[in-house]
Amino acid sequence: MFSSSTFSRRSKTLLYLAGSLAVISQAAAQQVTGTLGSPSATSTINGKQLPPPDPEFGGVIKDGALQSKPWWPPRIAPPEGAPNVLLIITDDAGFAVPSTFGGVIPTPTMDRIAKEGLRYNRVFSTALCSPTRAALITGRNHHSAGFGVISEQSTGFPGYNSIITRDKATIGRILLDNGYCTSWFGKDHNTPAFAASQVGPFDQWPTGMGFEYFYGFVGGDANQWEPNLFRNTTQIYPFLGKESGTWNLVTAMADDAIDWMTRINQTDPSRPIFIKYAPGATHAPHHPTKEWVDKISKLKLFDEGWNKVRDRIFENQKRLGVIPMDTKLSPWPKDVLKEWDDLTADEKKLYIRQAEVFAAYAAYSDHEIGRVIQAFEDLGKLDNTLIIYINGDNGTSAEGGPLGTPNEVAFFNGVPVPVDIQLAKFYDVWGTEQTYNHMSAGWSWTFDAPFSWFKQNASQLGGTNQNMVVSWPARIKDRGGLREQFVHVIDVVPTILEAAGIRAPEAVDGIAQKPLEGISFAYTFDAGNAKAPGRHKTQYFEMMGQWALYNDGWFLSTKVNRAPWEAFGPANPDPLNNQVLQLFNLNQDFSQTEDLAAKNPEKVKEMKGMFIAEARKYQVFPLDASVAARIIAPRPNITAGRSEFVYTRPMTGLPQGDSPLLLNTSYTITADIEVPQGGAEGMILTSGGRFAGYGFYLLQGKPVFLWNLLDLERVKWEGPEALPAGHHKVEFDFKYDGIGVGTLEYNNFSGLAQPGTGTLKVDGKEVATKRMPKTLPMILQWDESFDIGSDTLTGVNDADYKPPFPLTAKLNKLTIKVDRPQLSPADIQKLQTAMQEKAKSD
Repeated sequence: MFSSSTFSRRSKTLLYLAGSLAVISQAAAQQVTGTLGSPSATSTINGKQLPPPDPEFGGVIKDGALQSKPWWPPRIAPPEGAPNVLLIITDDAGFAVPSTFGGVIPTPTMDRIAKEGLRYNRVFSTALCSPTRAALITGRNHHSAGFGVISEQSTGFPGYNSIITRDKATIGRILLDNGYCTSWFGKDHNTPAFAASQVGPFDQWPTGMGFEYFYGFVGGDANQWEPNLFRNTTQIYPFLGKESGTWNLVTAMADDAIDWMTRINQTDPSRPIFIKYAPGATHAPHHPTKEWVDKISKLKLFDEGWNKVRDRIFENQKRLGVIPMDTKLSPWPKDVLKEWDDLTADEKKLYIRQAEVFAAYAAYSDHEIGRVIQAFEDLGKLDNTLIIYINGDNGTSAEGGPLGTPNEVAFFNGVPVPVDIQLAKFYDVWGTEQTYNHMSAGWSWTFDAPFSWFKQNASQLGGTNQNMVVSWPARIKDRGGLREQFVHVIDVVPTILEAAGIRAPEAVDGIAQKPLEGISFAYTFDAGNAKAPGRHKTQYFEMMGQWALYNDGWFLSTKVNRAPWEAFGPANPDPLNNQVLQLFNLNQDFSQTEDLAAKNPEKVKEMKGMFIAEARKYQVFPLDASVAARIIAPRPNITAGRSEFVYTRPMTGLPQGDSPLLLNTSYTITADIEVPQGGAEGMILTSGGRFAGYGFYLLQGKPVFLWNLLDLERVKWEGPEALPAGHHKVEFDFKYDGIGVGTLEYNNFSGLAQPGTGTLKVDGKEVATKRMPKTLPMILQWDESFDIGSDTLTGVNDADYKPPFPLTAKLNKLTIKVDRPQLSPADIQKLQTAMQEKAKSD
């Protein structure tokens, strides 16, 4: 018989052994290094649940430490041989941009990866920035991930609200919880515009989505000379104090990425790293350094004009074998864009300059990407690094319109800039900090060869057919090979997971995960599968009412009914049915040039039904063909529902999406200040910057309110005298004549951009009154912030001051009261009637 104490001891021993066996059994199905329980032990996880459940304690606990056995939970590690991953995606670059795929712009880094790995010529995007990037990091379709459009156009429907829900964990989060170090450099266009301020929430920032380190900008674009730059969630200003033109984000982010990966390697060389590398190039503004502009200009790549350059690119593509030899070059759109020989001498001069700066930006970015890749090699890690280098998150952008523009913000407000003004004022500074530039759409069509149309056009290959190079020296041996299987950006996440030997989780933070919607293309890494049938058989496309369906080579698409720069008219009220449908066999017609719809009406009907089924499955409905209207639409930001805003101390860095919007409305701004002896100057309040915005400031003691209308015109109210020492109330009151953004609900823009009258007051007395015959309808410069007490980044009027221009008066209180127009019953009736008549005519 055992005594009770003996039984107790033996029971505890058996329980300990059972627990140890359970741990050992679990480890047997996984990979363990070291001795379990020791400080050096690591283990993989099964990955079903993230984060994984804590392991049971495997040691022994007695009353005293000397009689007990310690046991450390193993550190989580990825499977043996899991590669480093460098995921590169450039911006607004079509199929014909890089030299790797026949372009005239030199991209030696992409050429290098192509020679060491594989080229892919059927890689598809969504046709727009945020949506492609959401699909890229989640492995789900863009509507599934809440990004049917860019975050700045989000609406209150699940497929369009710009919120990546928690049942769709990103590749960053999955890899992080499986033992990777994760980071994100460059563009973050997947934080909702209404969650981009320091009030957060930060769960939709990169650091909240599984990327441990972030260095980049939040939003669609950024001034590369003075960006709205963040390290994690803190805004930083590394360019301050630098001589103009000497600091550029393209180089700075490469420097930071190299520094980060080197620090990680030196600290723990055993941990693989994941880098999402997303430069702003080649999205507008096109901001390369002078060195790169000079290099490209000397090559005279574009002097022959866009028609002949396009022909040359097309021949290069066939010579390189990146398109089939029987491919047809899509026709030039003479009804939309002039041919080169029809241009004036001034137009040719301007457009050549625009193309050279764009090309310099692309070449510069590729060079800096090369430095990051070289850093992997210098650290001895390149052999086991999976590099996925995607050229473009959509086709080349035509958002500069047929003329191009020195200021992209002008495009988003529907204002073209004539060629003579561009030449006289901006030609010599094109691409510098004095411009927010974009090139003519003629070049955009050229850089999408052999396809037609552009970014935004989801039904045309010029908007969606990207290209890509992939290398992984330890695995891919078919170096220089070409892959022609259909691949979509949603396929990237499952490919990375397969390469790393990591499963997609079933639950993350206790939330069941939606299945991945992409299909791994890792099978294409093997030479034996070079000609294997593609495994991604069906894929829908939709962007702003233009849609398409791919099904095993067949491609049903809507005929383009709106060029990207035609964004300000009434939207198609029935984009599902009020369309001309086209049908193509991409297996035989690489460039989408031969419409077979008339010959195959049943196929058209069948594929439209398939599109509807896919659209229902992936949150595509309701279809919405509006473009600019969605930019100004109300959103649940921190200003929603508020008409009064009070500030009692200086504050900078509030983004446009979270600040009071003073467009298309009446408003009153009142500053209660104390002017010291000797006078005061400086910024009271500003929003926007050099390319569009407003400022309320003291200039040599005089109160000033200024509207910067797209860097083309400035309307200024100025007091006649400097404010004497003492207490003052300075007020700017604006009465708007229009009926406001409510007209957009009726597919009507008439309430926007109407005139108004501004009055500047000092201590209740009117000192300046001026009428504004036109106002901005849509946006200010959206990479600039709302600042109180000083001005960050660029100023609204260089002739008056240079930032930061701190306010030397004491600010007691700043009050903004907004009086938004409300539609009257008569207004509503009139708008409803107009909308109904328009629907009948369509």
